[in-house]
Amino acid sequence: MNGAQALIGSLTGAGVDVCFMNPGTSEMHFVAALDAVPEMRGVLALFEGVATGAADGYARIAGKPAAVLLHLGPGLANGLANLHNARRAGTPVVVIVGAHATGHVRYDAPLQSDIEALARTVSGWVHTSGHQRDLAQDAMRAVAAAQAGQIATLILPADVSWTEGAAVAPPRPAPPPSAPAASQLSAIGQLVTGGPATMLFLGGRALTERGLRAASRISAATGTRLLAETFPARLERGAGLPSVDRLAYLAESAETQLAGTENLVLAGARSPVSFFAYPGRASDLVPAGCAVTTLAGRDQDVEAALEELADLVAAGTEPVLAGPALLPAEPGPLNAVNLANTIAASLPEGVIIADEANTSGFALPMALAGAPRHSVLTLTGGSIGQGMPAATGAAVAAPDRPVLSLEADGSALYTIQALWTQAREQLNVTTVLINNAAYAILRMELARTAAGGEGGGKAGERAGRMLDLSGPTPDFTQISDGLGVPASRVTTAEELDKALRVAYSEPGPHLIEAIVPSIAPPPDAGAW
Repeated sequence: MNGAQALIGSLTGAGVDVCFMNPGTSEMHFVAALDAVPEMRGVLALFEGVATGAADGYARIAGKPAAVLLHLGPGLANGLANLHNARRAGTPVVVIVGAHATGHVRYDAPLQSDIEALARTVSGWVHTSGHQRDLAQDAMRAVAAAQAGQIATLILPADVSWTEGAAVAPPRPAPPPSAPAASQLSAIGQLVTGGPATMLFLGGRALTERGLRAASRISAATGTRLLAETFPARLERGAGLPSVDRLAYLAESAETQLAGTENLVLAGARSPVSFFAYPGRASDLVPAGCAVTTLAGRDQDVEAALEELADLVAAGTEPVLAGPALLPAEPGPLNAVNLANTIAASLPEGVIIADEANTSGFALPMALAGAPRHSVLTLTGGSIGQGMPAATGAAVAAPDRPVLSLEADGSALYTIQALWTQAREQLNVTTVLINNAAYAILRMELARTAAGGEGGGKAGERAGRMLDLSGPTPDFTQISDGLGVPASRVTTAEELDKALRVAYSEPGPHLIEAIVPSIAPPPDAGAW
């Protein structure tokens, strides 16, 4: 058995049985080994950023690591943006990067680079395997490291892959997450009895059904306010679940949400900071004089911690659950509000939503609060081009659930090759590609920048042209058709509703190009 066969056999034995890939010459023995180990499903992507984003989406839904196969340093570099998003989400991903054969490195051949240095920018664990006898054990160390909620990168020299004499290694047991100390729970129990002056800030696994129900019990019994992080890795929402608002993207709106908080209790979330720095504004969003306490970190059992806290301060209290409620969609030409309401009205039960709608999606959180139950995956690291790959991986992880990809036009152009993988794998992904022919979020940021200078809030013509996607405007229906995904274009709420229902009723992927005006969200717009 050669190194590649032992590597793949060990991965599948540990439950890592899907590998998203964009391989090259140095990875051909890994590719060949897919026939020797049929338990591993290989999913080809046309761009490395699609492969890494799909692995992120897969692992968020499957609850276990995905594998990614990339080609040397440049291939890893092409995939780094979505590995950055996965790192910020705490997603377990095993990244396998092929390398030149060990005896070939000294010749500084093309594609030679410092792979370990690149990998460390996103990885919590990095290792270069040095011998075929160690490779399978190295793979099991990588899986164990990934299961801790991080990216683990294993670098695989070509000769270690092709050399015979390797053997499959057994999986390593994953250590259970730790729980907060009883004294910590008791102290926080006293804090939350302070009512609205205390806020539970939720992230990570605090946003599962189990975590949300416990947090809602605490809030109902004590008056403690609840708020979720701006971009959660996975959020369970909809009728029958507690509804929790998300921290606003704009710093001034977030400051309003946090105002009056004297005790901020972190449950699976980081302490809130502004997404960017702005002249004259604080980066730290915690109000002055507010004490910050951690109930449980991302590496701890935050669900159990919330349940123990709920039993301590809210015994016998039931969670407050959202009832079914859909907002009427105003007929006529599409805008951000009737687009959101139309999406909510047609939403299937149990759908997975990969949300990268950006500015055009500002009305979605309100519209979806009382929609049928669903899971939301968001842009955790802010590196655009995540949505369509994440939707692809989610569909591989949950073939029995429909997937809705809400995608902005500017972001789509980073990784639109994901449509080809969806077509090839016949994945049940419906993409609503929201086309406003602009980088609208950057128009908003440019206007905010100009407001602090001599422009009085108005950007100049030359600057504005850098954020304009018209002249020519990309034709996403033609691009989608060319990549094998049937597409249609809609301009009204009625057309969108019909197109969505058709797409949900048919197997395989679909794309709906929704034409909307380019507008910035209003200052009080929900998560914005």
